[in-house]
Amino acid sequence: MTRNPMASRHRWIYLGAIVLLVGMLVTALLTYSELHETNEANRKAEQLSEALTAAGYPVPSQSQIVHTLGEDGGAVCEDPADALKQAQWKYGMSNGASGPGQRPVLSDREVVFAESIVLSVYCPDKLAAIKEKIDDLKLDDTVRN
Repeated sequence: MTRNPMASRHRWIYLGAIVLLVGMLVTALLTYSELHETNEANRKAEQLSEALTAAGYPVPSQSQIVHTLGEDGGAVCEDPADALKQAQWKYGMSNGASGPGQRPVLSDREVVFAESIVLSVYCPDKLAAIKEKIDDLKLDDTVRN
């Protein structure tokens, strides 16, 4: 019994077509999920823009918010009440010197509360823990309008 060389050639065409279709299916699924994530990120960014505007804060562009915070808040929502995050947060509220010259400063109340607005939009379940930390800070009106 001899094999037909045409049947072998057709088998490769069928296999190639199957691989191509599977590749297109995977691409379509990934594109769909990315589009869904982008829509969610845009919705939350718009919500944040409205909240910041209502509170009187300057608002970054929509694309900056989407690229920075995405749909889940990014680094802002990764356990904001964690001790290391709090240390980094408080370090940002120092005078900027290093070593023995570094001193805490009175941070502006409005700057600190802006983060709570971001948390209320992107991860409201973590807002209560950070509000307790904010209440313990010594804040004042230090930024000129």
